[in-house]
Amino acid sequence: MAARLSEAAGWVSEPEVSLSIHGERGVIDILAWHATSRSLLVIELETEIVDVNDLMRTVDRRRRLASRIAGERGWHPTSVSVWVAVADSRTNRRRLARHERALRSKLPDDGHRLRSFLAAPDTAVAALSFMSIEHVAHGGLPIAGRSRVRHAPTTLAGLSGAGQLSTGRS
Repeated sequence: MAARLSEAAGWVSEPEVSLSIHGERGVIDILAWHATSRSLLVIELETEIVDVNDLMRTVDRRRRLASRIAGERGWHPTSVSVWVAVADSRTNRRRLARHERALRSKLPDDGHRLRSFLAAPDTAVAALSFMSIEHVAHGGLPIAGRSRVRHAPTTLAGLSGAGQLSTGRS
C-alpha cells in the first residue's frame, strides 16, 4: 500500500501510527499526507472481515481523531479522508455484500474515485475497495501458489525397529 501511495505524486505516509487520546486507543494502519492540498488520508487494511459493525466504528474513530494525530506531526489538514482496503476473497465479498447498504452509506466512494483522489486530492473521500491479496499482504509482489504435500500413509505394520509403538507390556 505504501508503494501505491509513493506512485501518487506528493503523498508521504507513515505505517502503524499509534493513537491514545482520551482513553481511545488503537493503531492507524497507514496515515498519509498530501501537503499541497493539505489532505490527510487514513488507510485501514483488512485481510479478513469478521465484524462489519466493529469495522465501521473503528473507521469512524480513526477519522475523528486523525486531525489531532496529524497535528502532532506538523500536518494541519483541511480535509480528512478514509480508505478501507479489503483483501479480495469470496468470503470477504460475501460478508460485505450482506451489509452493503450500511457500508456504502458510510464509505460511498470506490476504487475509481480513489484513483482520481490520489492523483489530485480535491475533496474528502470515504472509500471501500477490494485489493488483491498480493497487494494487501505483499506490497504487490507475486506470491507463490499453493502447493500440497501429501505424505505416504503410515500403518502400524510399516513401523520397524526404534520406530515401533510400545504397548507398555514386556
